[in-house]
Amino acid sequence: MATTDVEDFIGQNRQLSDLVETFRSVSESEKHWKSRREFIFRNINDYEDPHLDQLLALSMVWANHVFLGCRYDPVLLEKVSEMAEGIVVEDAPVFKTRDELIKQQQQQQQKR
Repeated sequence: MATTDVEDFIGQNRQLSDLVETFRSVSESEKHWKSRREFIFRNINDYEDPHLDQLLALSMVWANHVFLGCRYDPVLLEKVSEMAEGIVVEDAPVFKTRDELIKQQQQQQQKR
């Protein structure tokens, strides 16, 4: 479902859209929420009541990984990545682990 498809879906499903809007956290920026909302809409048919809480948790895992650089179990990250396939996050931050930074620093020192 492309972003324009999500907007069309929202327009055609106002009651569901109003429900999903209640899931926005007060700390989420518009960019963060728009992406997480798209994740929810793309997967909501697979997680209807009583499993909606699981979808919301997975959406937070995905958003925390993308926007905050949080790390999770590789199997979980693979699952949420598959669920988010096709969601385009513009200007997403790039995070490096401590090990990656040290390796980069060592490579720069070796070049000198």
